[in-house]
Amino acid sequence: MIPACPTAQGRILPLCRYALQVRIDLPQPPRAPLSAPQHVSPTPSPNTPPPPSSPTAPPALLLLGPTASGKTACTLALAQHLPVEVISVDSALVYRDMDIGTAKPTLEERTLCPHHLIDVVSPEERYSAARFVSDALRLMDEISARGRIPLLAGGTMLYFKALRDGLSDLPQADAGLRAEIDRDAARLGWSALHAELARLDPASAERLNPNDAQRIQRALEVVRLTGRPLQDSYSRSGTAHCRHRLIAFALTPSRREVLHQRIEQRFDQMLAQGLVDEVRGLRQRYRLNLTLPSMRCVGYRQVWEYLDGLHDLDEMRYRGIVATRQLAKRQLTWQRQFREHWPELLEIDPLQPDFGKVILDVARSAIGTP
Repeated sequence: MIPACPTAQGRILPLCRYALQVRIDLPQPPRAPLSAPQHVSPTPSPNTPPPPSSPTAPPALLLLGPTASGKTACTLALAQHLPVEVISVDSALVYRDMDIGTAKPTLEERTLCPHHLIDVVSPEERYSAARFVSDALRLMDEISARGRIPLLAGGTMLYFKALRDGLSDLPQADAGLRAEIDRDAARLGWSALHAELARLDPASAERLNPNDAQRIQRALEVVRLTGRPLQDSYSRSGTAHCRHRLIAFALTPSRREVLHQRIEQRFDQMLAQGLVDEVRGLRQRYRLNLTLPSMRCVGYRQVWEYLDGLHDLDEMRYRGIVATRQLAKRQLTWQRQFREHWPELLEIDPLQPDFGKVILDVARSAIGTP
């Protein structure tokens, strides 16, 4: 039986995408919609970091968490009680026609409150952290200007870090150079390009797996463009100029085995709903390959290799579940690092029965909404 989440109209909406979704029971919302504070903080000068903790800054909620931790259910529940608009912080949800394997909110779920940064690029395109920050800052200002509250929810931790801490001084992507690197990889293999990176930037090569095509490509691109190691560019940190007061929550499950069980259930549900056919259709509709970020998303790469005959169905399922567990582990590692540097971050155990109410109470208190 699939759990359900109460909607703003008092109906019960099945979260029918995945059986692992949790139910979050919160107090019934008031009949009249709430209004977000209308405070506007001065725009900081280019050389002055913004004061995100200023009590006069407009509020923005951040909801972080590993895959399968219950972020979607929590988001929909909070939307019943607060005038929020959701900004997706997910590097996979930006791709059109990638619905099943990305756990994309359904159209019915998106009618409960506005959602942004979903279905914005083709799977043939690349979407960067820099573009996310630009898009998110614009949307946050627009949402606040409407008297509503931005709710940034997702699991792409690099995007959260870029938004809060700013971007490193990395050069813009060079399409021609990337195509050249891709041609070299097709001819020589990524292990050979990793060896080239080891000659040019030993420190970066040591951190990267020889099969990590995406990061090897970007590291080589930066080194060839700048003539200096990648770390030199990372040390030149920019400022995101976020003028919102960030109220951050991190869903941190207390029992890893429960999270792993949810991951397995969700991947099986994806397969039952037609993930293989989705990837097959993407391969027919678009010009794709495994070097593109869209096809390196967890689940899609494993199904691609299955369609290429590299693995049977059972092996593909196993690899997909393992890859998703590894993703969750990386996300939790990011969250532990955030805990050390983000004083505003509040960690919540999504396995406790009242975690949704805890988030709502803290958010209301921080926002100043009764």
